[in-house]
Amino acid sequence: METKKQSRTWYHTRTRIEKWLVYLLIVLIVVVCLIPFYTMLVNATRSGAQIVSGFSMVPSSHFFENFDSLLVYVDVWRGLLNSAFIAVSATILTAYFSTLTAFGFQFYEFKGKTILFTFMILMMMVPQQLGLIGFYQLCLQFKMIDSYYPLIIPMIANTFGVFFIRQYMAGSVHPALVEAARIDGAGEFSIFHRLIIPLAAPATATMAIMAFIVTWNNYIAPRVLITSLEKRTLPVMVGALKGSIVAQSNFGATYAAVAISVVPIMIVFIFASRYIINGIASGSVKG
Repeated sequence: METKKQSRTWYHTRTRIEKWLVYLLIVLIVVVCLIPFYTMLVNATRSGAQIVSGFSMVPSSHFFENFDSLLVYVDVWRGLLNSAFIAVSATILTAYFSTLTAFGFQFYEFKGKTILFTFMILMMMVPQQLGLIGFYQLCLQFKMIDSYYPLIIPMIANTFGVFFIRQYMAGSVHPALVEAARIDGAGEFSIFHRLIIPLAAPATATMAIMAFIVTWNNYIAPRVLITSLEKRTLPVMVGALKGSIVAQSNFGATYAAVAISVVPIMIVFIFASRYIINGIASGSVKG
């Protein structure tokens, strides 16, 4: 009896130690991930001379001076509006049409369905940068250079979004529900809007958040396709600071620009991370 009691006590002690080690490891990972962002925010509040003098984790009081210097060279508010318009529009299109396409792949039977879906997955493996030249020439022929259409419309065909939401539907939306709705006389679009969208909401929300973050951070396509200064997105404006007078004379202004471009993404992710985790977890369980 005494040996069993000691063994049980040692087991509970070891389990407790292992849990604390896991918690400690998680805290360390979080700290390592947050240090670059915190350093960026701190440097945004420091003057150029303070940044050059050395590293510091203590915020200073020069943020508004840096911001004023930044506004001389970059129209930050215009860049924010441009990025927000493109990101929100692309996110809405991605969420709706990815769910609609996933609905078709999951609940319809047609010739070549497997081949088409496999081809779509293969297209996910091809880097988008490889098709940038051809895409630019296509936009040139359709006279869409220096407009937001090439940055928004292609988001309708988001292959990863279709794949992700279809996998979620396969595990969480039973085909009998769709068949029951058809027997009751519901049309296909009615089934999609009233049944599928509510049931697939976690996956759609997850995909929408990811699409927003990717679109907001997109740099190469807006840099190539947008030529007017007033139409540039915020990441392009921040990238244009490299080598400029403000970047050479005031590092704090550069950090302020980077912080302003990153903070919206951080806010969206902080408030929406719960939906991302729930969507991925739900989609990974087959019913």
